[in-house]
Amino acid sequence: TFVSAFQVGRFFDGGGSNIGFATSTDGGSSFSHGFLPGTTPFSTPPGIYGRTSDASVAFDAKHKVWLISFLGLFPNGTNSVDVLVSRSTDGGSTWSNPVVVNNDGHFNDKNWTVCDNTSTSPFFGNCYTEFDDNTLGDRIQMSTSSNGGVNWGPAQMTGNKAFGIGGQPLVQPDGTVIVPINGFTRFNFLISAFVSKNGGASWGPTHRVAVVAFRLPNGGIRATIPLPSAEMDASGKVYVVWSDCHFEPGCPASDLVMSTSTNGNVWSKVTRIPLDPVGSGVDHFIPGLAVDRSTSGSTAHLVVTFYYYPKANCTASTCQLNVGFSKSSDGGASWTSNTQLAGPMTLSWLPNTNQGRMVADYISTSFVGSSAFPAFAVARAPAGTDMDCQTATPNCNQATFTVSGGLSVVGHGNTASNQTNTSSPNPDTSSSLKDQ
Repeated sequence: TFVSAFQVGRFFDGGGSNIGFATSTDGGSSFSHGFLPGTTPFSTPPGIYGRTSDASVAFDAKHKVWLISFLGLFPNGTNSVDVLVSRSTDGGSTWSNPVVVNNDGHFNDKNWTVCDNTSTSPFFGNCYTEFDDNTLGDRIQMSTSSNGGVNWGPAQMTGNKAFGIGGQPLVQPDGTVIVPINGFTRFNFLISAFVSKNGGASWGPTHRVAVVAFRLPNGGIRATIPLPSAEMDASGKVYVVWSDCHFEPGCPASDLVMSTSTNGNVWSKVTRIPLDPVGSGVDHFIPGLAVDRSTSGSTAHLVVTFYYYPKANCTASTCQLNVGFSKSSDGGASWTSNTQLAGPMTLSWLPNTNQGRMVADYISTSFVGSSAFPAFAVARAPAGTDMDCQTATPNCNQATFTVSGGLSVVGHGNTASNQTNTSSPNPDTSSSLKDQ
């Protein structure tokens, strides 16, 4: 079984009308789908929130519960945003009304949930939700559940009361929780991480992974933060990928880069994923990393999917948005070249917002067996002659897709390094997908 969740019905000034889900029990050959109950006036039954956002998916093996984590935005212009989960006890077919993770009256943001699914872990069955408190300047918060998401503990800060956004917690086989996250310096974005070794009773201080050389993509697309994507192999080694222009002289376009750690405190030197040659002008952003949990170390299987512009130096009318992927069968030592999955899309096909054209905050990719399945948004041209989905009738047509049969990891790729790569280049939704 695997489950995807995504925002639907985008509003110009933030959030969506509900959270949608799609569940497959046959390895991705077919999906059942629907919308969460009890969320907004647009849901059945209706709920108390004006809008929803930021869906992510987790599975709790001990309690045999699927969780969709999301945000509930209160109506009437208030800045109160609750962190919520909906629970499924029937394999992702039906979902409960929202359960509150945090409702402190603050503007909470960018939630992500994970569960400890190792039966030998002392904290087997704990689930952890990371979010940030925007009211307090994006103060990092963690909340823990030990009963399948029915109840959640009080929000806790990191040991150094750090600030950040977009954390993705991971649980090692011994129960250690490592949370890579996008943080801040005075002038730059910063990838950092923090750890809990006691089942979420307390959280350590953040440790620096790398300072980000960030480039805002052209065309007015909403990709304003280098949100990291993190995954883990069978040994507990953590891999984190983000968008960075450090290896591109003059920062004309962004690559995807990666760092790894076995303990969350000490991280490897950042390496460039050689999707396209340095200086090619291809702009890569919004990565979604998957690691096969049955593999590890130098034989770990990795797949990263992402959005990209073939030409970074473009405008709102000329930028061409694509979805691509790359894979590694040697723990990220080498990668295949950029391979197109979908596109090109014209930016006017994307829902317009007060923060730019919206394709997604995330791509999520997960292994089901030996194949990786990404969940990504693809926009199509509006019907008729008006090609701007903001004004066309009917308007935006942006759905969440995956790859039929998944992406298999075979063959060899280009060596990941900080040197010039000389090889030839070969939904309005934030989407999350997890397998059982």
